[in-house]
Amino acid sequence: MEDPYLWMENLNDERVLKFIEEENKRFREFIEDLPEKLIDDVRKYYYLPNIWEAQITKRGTFVKINEAGRQLIKLLETGEIIVDSKKLEEELGDEILLQGFTVDRDGKRLAYNFSIGGADEGITRIVNLETGEIIEEIKPSLWNIVFLDDGYYFARFYRKEKTPDGISAPAERIFLKKGEDEVMVSGEGFGSGYFMNLHKSTDGKWAMLTVTFGWNKADIYLGPIDEPEKWRKVYSSDVPAHPIDVINGKLYIYTRKGRGLGKVIAIENGKVEEIIPEDEFPLEWAVIVNDKILAGYLVHASSKLKVFTLEGELIDGISFKMPAQVYPLDNDGEQVLLRYESFTVPYRLYRFRDRLELIDEIKVEGEFEVSEDFATSKDGTRVHYFMVKKKGTKSDKAWVFGYGGFNIALLPRFVPQVIPFIERGGTFVMTNLRGGSEYGEEWHRQGMRENKQNVFDDFIAVLEKLKREGYKVAAWGRSNGGLLVSAVLVQRPDVMDAALIGYPVIDMLRFHKLYIGSVWIPEYGNPDEPKDRKFLLKYSPYHNVKPQKYPPTLIYTGLHDDRVHPAHALKFAKKLKDVGAPVYLRVETKSGHMGASPETRIKELADLLAFVIKVLGVD
Repeated sequence: MEDPYLWMENLNDERVLKFIEEENKRFREFIEDLPEKLIDDVRKYYYLPNIWEAQITKRGTFVKINEAGRQLIKLLETGEIIVDSKKLEEELGDEILLQGFTVDRDGKRLAYNFSIGGADEGITRIVNLETGEIIEEIKPSLWNIVFLDDGYYFARFYRKEKTPDGISAPAERIFLKKGEDEVMVSGEGFGSGYFMNLHKSTDGKWAMLTVTFGWNKADIYLGPIDEPEKWRKVYSSDVPAHPIDVINGKLYIYTRKGRGLGKVIAIENGKVEEIIPEDEFPLEWAVIVNDKILAGYLVHASSKLKVFTLEGELIDGISFKMPAQVYPLDNDGEQVLLRYESFTVPYRLYRFRDRLELIDEIKVEGEFEVSEDFATSKDGTRVHYFMVKKKGTKSDKAWVFGYGGFNIALLPRFVPQVIPFIERGGTFVMTNLRGGSEYGEEWHRQGMRENKQNVFDDFIAVLEKLKREGYKVAAWGRSNGGLLVSAVLVQRPDVMDAALIGYPVIDMLRFHKLYIGSVWIPEYGNPDEPKDRKFLLKYSPYHNVKPQKYPPTLIYTGLHDDRVHPAHALKFAKKLKDVGAPVYLRVETKSGHMGASPETRIKELADLLAFVIKVLGVD
């Protein structure tokens, strides 16, 4: 099939750069000065302190926190700042995004990643925390660093070049580094689509390695932490699974075997024992602390916790007043740090030893109302969604967010640019579509590969219901959610009054040829296989653009997105323009898929808010 805009995949082509420049100008003319009027409101909420990562050490709790436009790694107890994104920007003369960190249990060595312009590929620094000296700086960044007394393990993701064992990119390998020596210890022969995750048991003695293929299969390896040659496969699964911990020689595992709702099993000397059986609702995670199992369940996309003995006897249940997501950040075997987030609560940090103890929290002032409802999809499936509005407000404008894929659940979350919309009388809606993990593995599988149309039908059902209830609707999705909104846009433009499509996957016949797109083949299917190509072509938004009445549409992407190629957005915008659709394109020249520096991000979010407010006619 001939692609008239194949040339747009070359981001250095002068025609592409000219198109981007013209479209950015056109969008600015359309949106006028509205973003300037809204940006202070967005900044106010974006700048609220927010803890994203935390690690327990003998020196104290290290946290990664965003506050007032800076990203910091600091000690929670003393407030001592270890890494400051602003200082990094001064040092390097460019916009910086802090991506993540790990620290050893003694609090003596820190590894952190940062990128320039929001690219996935970045730089890793390893720091001696006792002297403040940078021991190593590695480009491109390393991932999954696990510290040992005399070195560390790490994962390297090969984006362009072949792996040491001769496999073509993209592919991942795990290495052991001691001094100057670097040895590959895992991944030999694994091709594209395989991912590895290495963890250390809380007693520090065991290496627990998970090898997954796509978002489905999992193999678990176990062995002494210092002897990778002794790591052996102890569990294999055709559904997601991962190790929890090793306690008294017994390996506890989270697995979705069975009905796909999640359970805890234990393996000792090759013998498998079921500890916590499947429930009516999905078990999302489990940790072991003080010889108890703390387990997180999803009940209609909202977290509930349960406490069990190591034998699986229920001791206690913990609920939260407001729908929220709660998950563990770190666990040293004696205490677990948990992060809570909801629509109007950027974060709460809890400690659990024997009970839940609130350490820290930030919340938005004001009276809000969070409700839940269901729509009925084309095949009769009930589709859950959340609605958030100002208490006592009669609202008829809805901003609707969807994703539906990759086993990712859309849980209550704090979205800074949505609060000003709600304060102006709008309703924010978050949908729980098939393809995610909201109702277990079967829910995921009903929304992948040849079943992808179910996801679009689920979203259409929610949008139709809101339209029937008198709402003007803006549909919004990002990444795989951008695929969702663009597919619904070409199939049923009548169900939305505005579309926002961010950093999207749209050309379903070429996604696997652009950047790291081939790793998504297990989720979407393979365009080079005739059977898969047939169902991909049927819904591929890029190939289904036709002349019809479209709502105002904003497609936005970042030039530095090295995960989802910007050409998806550029080519789709061009095709929509060809049929006279009211489409606008916004290309951020300093942004990647992982985001951007706070100010760049705030400008983007203010533009999204301005677009929704203008098109829906919000006061």
